[in-house]
Amino acid sequence: MSNFSEFKPLNENTLIEYIKTIPSLSSKLNNDFSNLSVKEVGDGNLNLVFIVSNSNGSFVIKQALPYVRLIGESWKMTKERAYFESLALKEKGKLCPEHVPEVYHFDRTMSLIGMCYLEPPHIILRKGLVTGVEYPLIAEHMSDFIAKTLFFSSLLFRSTTDHKRDVAEFCGNVELCRLTEQVIFSDPYKVSEHNHWTSPYLDRDAEAIREDNLLKLEIAELKSKFCERAQALLHADLHTSSVMVTRESTQVIDPEFAFYGPMGFDIGAFLGNLILAFFSQDGHADETNDRKGYKEWILKTIENTWNLFHHKFTALWDEHRNGAGEAYLPAIYNNPEVQLLVQKKYMTDLFHDSLGFAAAKMIRRIVGVAHVEDFESITDAAKRATCEKRALDFAKILLKERRKFESISEIVSVIRQI
Repeated sequence: MSNFSEFKPLNENTLIEYIKTIPSLSSKLNNDFSNLSVKEVGDGNLNLVFIVSNSNGSFVIKQALPYVRLIGESWKMTKERAYFESLALKEKGKLCPEHVPEVYHFDRTMSLIGMCYLEPPHIILRKGLVTGVEYPLIAEHMSDFIAKTLFFSSLLFRSTTDHKRDVAEFCGNVELCRLTEQVIFSDPYKVSEHNHWTSPYLDRDAEAIREDNLLKLEIAELKSKFCERAQALLHADLHTSSVMVTRESTQVIDPEFAFYGPMGFDIGAFLGNLILAFFSQDGHADETNDRKGYKEWILKTIENTWNLFHHKFTALWDEHRNGAGEAYLPAIYNNPEVQLLVQKKYMTDLFHDSLGFAAAKMIRRIVGVAHVEDFESITDAAKRATCEKRALDFAKILLKERRKFESISEIVSVIRQI
């Protein structure tokens, strides 16, 4: 281990030497290094990612760098995020093992995780959405993951003692929380060197966001909830590039931003990115496929994801109503009427939070630092800007007027009208 007693970024050669020193990894390859394939495939904003395989087995190695890879070494970033990612993968893996890849190894010094390789035909969900692939189980699977991981890490299920202990642990992930605060709740609403958009088409739209006082009022409320409300253990970066899929399988990856925060942030992230995918479709349409049928499938998936989540989450609540959870003590909430009242208020507030965070996520992906392939892969800038403007117009309505909506079907109706 002497070669790896302090942090160093690995490459395809040094990684092999590292693996030889780790029995939990080398055993996956049957200790055979003769025909080993090592490929660096990281296309994200932050990390190195390697696929390691031979005829005996395979795994993925993910290493955190001490800076934001998207920007370069000028934007420093803590390597400790790898610790919180491995912790979150293990915690969420216990709560929903069918949708979380297994962790084989974690090295805090090297900021490195070894985990299950999700073999082809698994692809990043966002890429599937860009190419127009339907995933019939995605709403079922994602609602399952979100409902279980949020409910079982909340005070609806846990004691305040256990909850506060874990909140304190994940408070250590403060740097990634601060990055989120900056890129989602701050930068899009001011002049920032990192912001960009499809110029000149969206110049006025970006400026309008920076001048919109009501929008600033709403984003301040959401930032406050993000910073102050430790409701449940969040993935905290649950967009469509943090999900790998086949038609039968759904796996949630990359929870390095994990912390205890408002539940609506995870729900909103996923729904908001599905809405971005919807608005991008006209930019991907051609003579052979107008994408109209696919747009309908996305809208149905948005609707099903929330409705299934609502059903599963409230079912878990009902099942564990008399358990150890200390949010609503059975001695106080001791009749069906009051139980229904608190549950209805809780779920209504959660719905409105989710809509607000969905809108915030959408805005930042159009006028902030990190954009999405859904739009970026539309090569015609004018066409791309038209799609982005419709998404932006919808997001602004959603952020300002979210409290007036009572059901996800109402949201889908507004999306259709934009």
